[in-house]
Amino acid sequence: MSAPEQRLAELGLALPEVAAPLAAYVPAVRSDAYVYTSGQLPLVEGKLPVTGKVGAEVPVEEAQRLARICALNALAAVKSVVGDLSSVVRIVKVVGFVASAPGFTGQPQVVNGASELLVDVFGEAGKHARSAVGVAVLPLDAPVEVELIAEVR
Repeated sequence: MSAPEQRLAELGLALPEVAAPLAAYVPAVRSDAYVYTSGQLPLVEGKLPVTGKVGAEVPVEEAQRLARICALNALAAVKSVVGDLSSVVRIVKVVGFVASAPGFTGQPQVVNGASELLVDVFGEAGKHARSAVGVAVLPLDAPVEVELIAEVR
């Protein structure tokens, strides 16, 4: 078990199977020293545990938990192309999309769920640049979607 996967286990987490794409794309692509993931929904065993807009049907704390699941799914996608998370040198960038109720402005707090998981797993190498964007709707009415860029060896 790699050090990042050991840290996941210490957190009571395990990498899931890579989610099957919903359309004509792949979960992650490696280009030279970088892996770019597709947007990852908070799928658990192939299903969304919660749907709706953050700030209306979905409370911020629940959306943070879902963003954490998105990050875990993104790490599974990274592993699928590099073989082992110990190949990750650093997490470079995270982009989080939050399906937001009108007037909701807490997107950064929601995406912190993903950011905090990455720091918990990779330490300093998990600190990253980030965007947190509010959107009207996401695929399958998911409350949150996260993509990332990882530098790998």
